[in-house]
Amino acid sequence: MLALAGLIGCAGAACAQPAAPESFRARLPEDEFIYFVLPDRFENGDPSNDRGGIAGGRLEHGFDPAHKGFYHGGDLAGLTRRLDYIQGLGATAIWLGPIYRNKPVQGPPGQESAGYHGYWITDFLDVDPHLGTREELRRFVEAAHARGMKVYLDIITNHTADVIRYRDCATHDCPYRSHADYPYARRGGPDGAAINDGFAGVDQQTAENFARLTRPDFAWQPYVPAGEEHAKSPAWLNDPIFYHNRGNTTFQGESSRFGDFAGLDDLFTENPRVVQGMIDIFGQWIDDFGVDGFRIDTARHVNPEFWQAFVPAMLERARARGIPNFHIFGEVYDPDPGALATFIRVDRFPAVLDFAFQSAVSDVVARRAPTERLARLFQADILYEGGVATAGRLPTFLGNHDMGRFAHFVRQANPEASEDEVLKRVTLGHALLMFARGVPTLYYGDEQGFAGDGGDQDAREDMFASRVASYNDNRLVGSNATTAQANFDTDAPLYRAISRMAAIRAADPALRRGAQRVLNTSTEGPGLFAISRRAPDGGGETLIVFNTGTTPLAANLWVSAGLDRFEAVHGTCAPRVSAPGSYRVDIPPLDFVICRSLRPGDAR
Repeated sequence: MLALAGLIGCAGAACAQPAAPESFRARLPEDEFIYFVLPDRFENGDPSNDRGGIAGGRLEHGFDPAHKGFYHGGDLAGLTRRLDYIQGLGATAIWLGPIYRNKPVQGPPGQESAGYHGYWITDFLDVDPHLGTREELRRFVEAAHARGMKVYLDIITNHTADVIRYRDCATHDCPYRSHADYPYARRGGPDGAAINDGFAGVDQQTAENFARLTRPDFAWQPYVPAGEEHAKSPAWLNDPIFYHNRGNTTFQGESSRFGDFAGLDDLFTENPRVVQGMIDIFGQWIDDFGVDGFRIDTARHVNPEFWQAFVPAMLERARARGIPNFHIFGEVYDPDPGALATFIRVDRFPAVLDFAFQSAVSDVVARRAPTERLARLFQADILYEGGVATAGRLPTFLGNHDMGRFAHFVRQANPEASEDEVLKRVTLGHALLMFARGVPTLYYGDEQGFAGDGGDQDAREDMFASRVASYNDNRLVGSNATTAQANFDTDAPLYRAISRMAAIRAADPALRRGAQRVLNTSTEGPGLFAISRRAPDGGGETLIVFNTGTTPLAANLWVSAGLDRFEAVHGTCAPRVSAPGSYRVDIPPLDFVICRSLRPGDAR
């Protein structure tokens, strides 16, 4: 107990509780605190690779540090150099944005942007030269592992870069053409010439059936432009027969699975050759680098049968590499826990990013919804295959590189709030992230008070000194700094607060693996939200009590029978229950307390 009490006053890097390097493989996914970083925007360790070794101007090499949609110079060498900073925050795992070789620039004239984010892959087997080399990736992974930190790679199986064009559509905006209107057995519609004789459609996912799919021009007439015939690696990816070729998705109906994502070439993931190809590709990254998990992009846009083959193959590949707790989580951009649960029950993902948690916390902390909203979220945990145990492995988060930052949501919902109130709300959101069930996942820069101006490119600021005007005019939360200077300040208020929370969580198994019980909520507006986390060894409990309102509150909590004495882990806690089964808490506005029960014989 004294170890916990000693953490209350720690600050910054002093709060770090690094795991023993020899034991990091044994940690369960729910033990981690994940730090998500886009390498291009973190630290420039090697300016010589800024242009990726590509001659010409920015439309050739993609480097323009003054434009929010181009490469800025961050790389793997810079990340390796800043591991002290990340570990000092208390992070135990790093989710690395995609590091594969990308098409440097794409988009129609006047709307070009670069592949700095990593989601426009041409070579699935190599590191993008803007970010470094395979050897620099190896050094990064080994350096993280030497500290007891895990590394998760962001992977993409749904699409590649935009290379394929359609002869009968000259724009980048070719509309989706459905199966009914453009069947596989006819060229260009039901009245067209017969093609693909004997192909039985996508539901018969056998090599024999797909061998009969020989013509890709059933909907559009796809072709690879001159000079790009060998743009992709492995070589099989250059054949249009391995893509859906139906035009851009509308994100509705069948197009969500079969359409091109904003023009990106959509892989025919029902084809067994594509399935095995992706297993081979990403299995090799496990073999070669010994990474500890995958975050899987655009998971909802791929057919369930693909995942039912791919996920177990990756877990087996990891076990063969000596990685028993390989963590796989998919991106399913949906705030409905029922929709998220489908991808665990049907597609057989071990976990998905918890967009439902993100939505609920934003509603409660930023938008002042009653805290009953959170109770309803956690009631849905039983929907997941494996129930609450599976819910405990879901990576939870507050904002990201697509939707935007949590601080932006707070400011957007509270335009009249003082900066002190904004800081308190952002801190409170992170307390929910760190202490409620799930695997807390922090978007880089949030710990420095980055707020951004919105989603996508507006939420992808540089940690090193930025030259982007629309970043540099932003107000950071809790700081007078700007993004025009490097922001690796371990004394920044949010860095200090999050590192303290991480240390508390690391020291208490109940806060990492403990079963969660909702004790009390508000139903009429902001206010009380109280949960209990029970130690996995069946021992004591830790109470976490939040006040989302702007006035102090006091409440009696109905606690487990037999609990008597408590110690304060954060805030002020009564030393004893008021009566058997009743424990009084007092919480300041926009704040929280953590009270841990003491068992007989525990020292104060």
